[in-house]
Amino acid sequence: MGHVRIPWDVPQPQISDDVHPALADAARAASAAYGRARSLHTRLELREEVADGADGTPTMRVDRIVEDAVLESIHRNRVNLLSEEAGFVDNGSSITLVIDPVDGSANAAFGVPLSCFAGALVEDGTAKEALTTWFDTGRAWHARAGVPTSFRTTGRTTLDGASVCLMRPKTGTQDAWLRIANRADRIRVLCTTCLETMLVAEGTVDAFIDPGTDTHRIMDLATALVTVPAAGGVLVDLRGRPFTFEPDLTHRWSGVAAATPQLAEELISTVLG
Repeated sequence: MGHVRIPWDVPQPQISDDVHPALADAARAASAAYGRARSLHTRLELREEVADGADGTPTMRVDRIVEDAVLESIHRNRVNLLSEEAGFVDNGSSITLVIDPVDGSANAAFGVPLSCFAGALVEDGTAKEALTTWFDTGRAWHARAGVPTSFRTTGRTTLDGASVCLMRPKTGTQDAWLRIANRADRIRVLCTTCLETMLVAEGTVDAFIDPGTDTHRIMDLATALVTVPAAGGVLVDLRGRPFTFEPDLTHRWSGVAAATPQLAEELISTVLG
């Protein structure tokens, strides 16, 4: 199956008219580029590592294709960019788009329909607006900092019986992972943080947590930093570290998105033992 192309079209994202033009243009460019990539390349070609990104991790061909389209959009709109592949691109603007062009790259490369574009508009070091678009469905989540959204979290306050998305267990985190799994009612491992945190925001699941792997870069969490609180939830780091938008992509976090502060606290205490 790796030697065939993904046969399904990628729909245009359903973006409302009140999204900042630069953010909307970047999201549309990402979806269009991903659609073209799926029509031109096999699954294995999309998965092939073609470079190392600015964050030090390998860049898949699908990442490169989509980010190149986003870069063209950034230059068209004369805003700055902070992205895991390109790093910081300075266009002399007061606005920086902090973007993950393809979150869930492995899913995207093989046609698992769980990947997305995620971008936050940052001004003076503060995230003001966020947009996440689900590639395979066209669904979009848009939020502005401090402005309630039309969607809400579940409001759950306790871990027992909760529905929780988790990052996959890694060396050193297995015990913490199982402590969460043994108390929750449902566990999902979807391998796309940006999309999973949107599911928290809209009330589809109660929480998402990285149980201590310190995997997240700021572009993995930037949209959730705006959208989850706007929907009534919280986004925090497992160890209480503040989120910053510095161009230094060596900074890592373990993100915790939860329907309520009480649930976030219980998740953290369970992970830390």
